[in-house]
Amino acid sequence: MFGLVLLVGIPVLFLTGALSYAAYNPDLGPHNDMTPDKGLLGFYLFDWPTHPYWLYRLTQGVHVTLGVVLVPVLLGKLWSVIPKLFEWLPVRSVAHGLERLSLLMLVGGVIFEFVTGILNIQLYYVFPGSFYTLHFYGAWVFIAAFVVHVCLRLGRMSRALGSRSLATELRTDLAHTVPEPPDPDGLVPTAPAAPTMTRRGAVGLVGVGSLALLVVTAGQSIGGRLRNTALFAPHNRNPGGGPMDFQINKTAAAVGINPAHVGPAWRLEVRGRAPTLVFTRAQLLAMRRHDALLPIACVEGWSTDDQHWSGLRLTDLAAMAGLPGAGSVLVESVQSRGAFRSVVLRGNQIHDPRSLLALRVNGADLSLDHGYPARIIVPANPGVNNTKWVHRLTFRT
Repeated sequence: MFGLVLLVGIPVLFLTGALSYAAYNPDLGPHNDMTPDKGLLGFYLFDWPTHPYWLYRLTQGVHVTLGVVLVPVLLGKLWSVIPKLFEWLPVRSVAHGLERLSLLMLVGGVIFEFVTGILNIQLYYVFPGSFYTLHFYGAWVFIAAFVVHVCLRLGRMSRALGSRSLATELRTDLAHTVPEPPDPDGLVPTAPAAPTMTRRGAVGLVGVGSLALLVVTAGQSIGGRLRNTALFAPHNRNPGGGPMDFQINKTAAAVGINPAHVGPAWRLEVRGRAPTLVFTRAQLLAMRRHDALLPIACVEGWSTDDQHWSGLRLTDLAAMAGLPGAGSVLVESVQSRGAFRSVVLRGNQIHDPRSLLALRVNGADLSLDHGYPARIIVPANPGVNNTKWVHRLTFRT
């Protein structure tokens, strides 16, 4: 039963994780690529779309929430195969050695992926090296072992599920709960102790655990009133009242922003085919502004509700730079430390009418932590690619 749940859940996790990687547009260059030298593993990358605008919010919300919900199922599955993990002799033949190696990759890979993912969303990432790199390569190692394991065990799982009635098993009380018959893998103890829990109780325990984790996690992605139930999510708490009452991923202080960077001397540079244009914030505010209702969605699984942004369309700025058909734009921030100080956006992201250099949000000037004096906001874009504290836009063919 636990294997069947993982057989459905793990591929969904892998697919949504692969989509998350594609959403960063890593093939645009080193600015976006947190996982260099991906080689053949990047075969599937494509131009990440801007429609629907909530796409990344959905895919990453599913990825993180499902990953957390599957933890009790994973623990139940690992508990059921503990004897296999410590059997002796570890290797009895070449075939047995290959099977043990695949088991090591499978169990080690799934533990590594779940642990790194959960630590990352809890803001306690402690592993050496980039989370993106380790999680990406770890996912491919794990999914390769998973596919091999499924090929070897799918028939056996199917026969086991068909060998008895699920309803009958779930109705069996403790007094009538008997051990499994001996199996060829030696998972069943030869002299088991008397049962202390029914199979219904084991399935129920895992199910209640998964349901509880769903309740305390999903609200960070769903939003609305459910946000208050996301006790397991660090970003379920809002930073304060007023128009800026929505989540902050990184503060100005955390990335070295000080008043000198964003004070009266701040200027926006717009580069392209035409001579470089330089604007003060007052000049930008005097231009024709446009509005967009868009959320911010993060790799950690949290997202905001739709916020009312106001600013200049990126496509208009591209035209001012002499490249109305710009194929990409390099966005640079004044932040002095931290990842994603600069990112590259695709042409389809530039030319979406909802893609803005935002100056205001929810009827007020941006706060410093939300990117004052100007920030990027693009539909379906990962949060870290919606660069804050922007000071230069370089449009390219």
